[in-house]
Amino acid sequence: MTKRYVLVHDENKCIGCQACNVACRSENSVPDSVTRIQVRIEGPYGNFPHLHFKYNRVSCEQCENAPCVKVCPTGAAYVNDDGIVSINEKKCVGCLYCVAACPYKVRFINPETRVPDKCDFCKDTRLARGEEPACVSVCPTQALVFGDANDLTSKVRKVLDTKPNYQQKVNLGTEPRVYRIPSRKGGIKA
Repeated sequence: MTKRYVLVHDENKCIGCQACNVACRSENSVPDSVTRIQVRIEGPYGNFPHLHFKYNRVSCEQCENAPCVKVCPTGAAYVNDDGIVSINEKKCVGCLYCVAACPYKVRFINPETRVPDKCDFCKDTRLARGEEPACVSVCPTQALVFGDANDLTSKVRKVLDTKPNYQQKVNLGTEPRVYRIPSRKGGIKA
C-alpha cells in the first residue's frame, strides 16, 4: 500500500453542527432515510452553568483488517490499493454478510440502489480530483484532518505524532484508520 489514508476527528474542536453529514449527503447522493456519517451528540455533562457535550463521529472506520471484506463471498467488498474499503455494486448479490459483520454498525442498505453502502472518503469523486473528502472540506472548526499517514510530512501524520489519540474497538483487531483526539472534558470510550 503506497498510501495509507486516515482521518482524525478532534472531539475538542467538533461542535456537532452536522455540516459534515450535509456535505456527505450532497457529494454522494445519500438518500434522506440513511447516512454515511453523522456526529452523535452526548450529554449534557456537568453541572449548570458548566455543562459540556461529547461529539462522537459515526462512520466507516476504514479497517485495515476489515471484517466486512473477509465475509463477502463475491469480492464486492474489497480493499483498494490505497487501503480504502470499498464496494463494487456490480458484484454484490445482496447477502448482507458485510452489514452483519461490521462491528461498528455503519454499513446500511441504500434504499435506491439496494446495495450496502458506507463512507469511502469520497474516493471516486473528491479524492479522484485530488481534493479532501467533503466532510473535511466543510468543517467550520477544522475538527477533521485527512491525509496519507505514510507521508511523514503530511498534516495528518503530524497530528497523529503530536496529539494523544485513540481508535474505537481496537481490541477486535480491525485496525481502524479513523482516529480520535479525546475530549479533554470526557473520558476515552472504547
